[in-house]
Amino acid sequence: MQSFCQVTPPPMPSDTSTDFSLRDPSSGVCNPPTVAIVGGGPAGLMAAETLANAGFSVTVFEAKPSLGRKFLRAGIGGLNLTHSEAFERFCGRFGPDQARLQPLLDQFPPQAVRAWAAGLGIETFEGSSGKVFPVGMKAAPLLRAWVHRLRDLGVQFCLRHRWVGWQANGALVFETPSGTAVVTPQATVLALGGGSWPQLGSDGAWVPWLQEHGVVVAPLESANCGFNVNWSDHIRQKFHGAQLKAVALTFTDLDGHTETRRGELLVAGYGVEGSLVYAFSRRLRSMVNAQGGATFRLDLLPERDPESVLQELRRPRGARSLSSHLQSRLGLKGIKVALLHEVLDKSAFEDPVRLARAIKALPITVAAVRPLSEAISSAGGIAFDELDDAWMLKRLPGVFAAGEMLDWEAPTGGYLLTACLAQGVWVGRAVSAWLNSGSRSV
Repeated sequence: MQSFCQVTPPPMPSDTSTDFSLRDPSSGVCNPPTVAIVGGGPAGLMAAETLANAGFSVTVFEAKPSLGRKFLRAGIGGLNLTHSEAFERFCGRFGPDQARLQPLLDQFPPQAVRAWAAGLGIETFEGSSGKVFPVGMKAAPLLRAWVHRLRDLGVQFCLRHRWVGWQANGALVFETPSGTAVVTPQATVLALGGGSWPQLGSDGAWVPWLQEHGVVVAPLESANCGFNVNWSDHIRQKFHGAQLKAVALTFTDLDGHTETRRGELLVAGYGVEGSLVYAFSRRLRSMVNAQGGATFRLDLLPERDPESVLQELRRPRGARSLSSHLQSRLGLKGIKVALLHEVLDKSAFEDPVRLARAIKALPITVAAVRPLSEAISSAGGIAFDELDDAWMLKRLPGVFAAGEMLDWEAPTGGYLLTACLAQGVWVGRAVSAWLNSGSRSV
């Protein structure tokens, strides 16, 4: 049996690398830590930074051969760190989870995220939608600078160390390329992620190990995900991947609350996805689970009022086809016209009133949630009733949890990442206070 962890250093990637394969630079055996961080994503790394700044010996254990894989994947299209909207509105985006997350966001708000990035030498800017990105739009330089800072603080990294539960005496057990490693820290932070993008490390394998100790874990479900729609063959074959730009989505949820948002979505062969759909994914999922389906309405021309749409449809079109008329008078073409044909029968196209209503409120029914392995993030996880105010597991003293493995969710747009970072700060401070109080348990 291996007593701790063995790490072999590879060369660092160049700044232009899309991969980030960092190992600890030291060879040989790491020193046993005071605090073990299990999971090398944003929440775990932020907890490590907070604890290292407080003077504790910290080791981050990661199952994959590199750190922050999902963080890097999120940065492929430009890393959305946080959002610049008013703080009250920002916090409201967390819906029913706001009350639980508010104290954490108060301690580490979006402005603190930007200041933290600046401290790593990464300047940020606000996009036209209010989303905040690093200058350069890449995740790798930020992650590289972050890990360099952690190494300078004394944080050690044990990669290819897959956590597989506890021994009877409470010691952490890891599977490694060199055999089994057993670790007995004074405190543990679990930050293993949820169940989305399992190929990047968040595979939910930890669920049964916590359940064995009586910890209640809500089933992991897709969040920020696509939904199946029973499209015709015409839509599936001709318009797969089509972007629906400048539309507004209106949905009434199970509680009777109606909301409208403008944005973009993508029509896939299986259904719909994209940022506008993700903003409603929690509520759509709840209705699909409860009723077997959910219907939202799309305004294909949100910049125009219903009366002006009707007036244009009533204009004589002469010898022009209806398609030409829709394009010339209203700018409707391509996927937008195809969706009208998907929903309306032939007679509706001859009725300006019915057609105008459909243009302003086209019903789209989703039939199922896409698989968790495809989702950007996951819902479900450790129930918050299992945690005390310091986010320590009540059934496992000395074991804290943070990040996506807890039962909360947030939309894309910087909200999810900001909250994960804030949780890392919160739990890092809580572990520090717990250790300084004289409490000790494994």
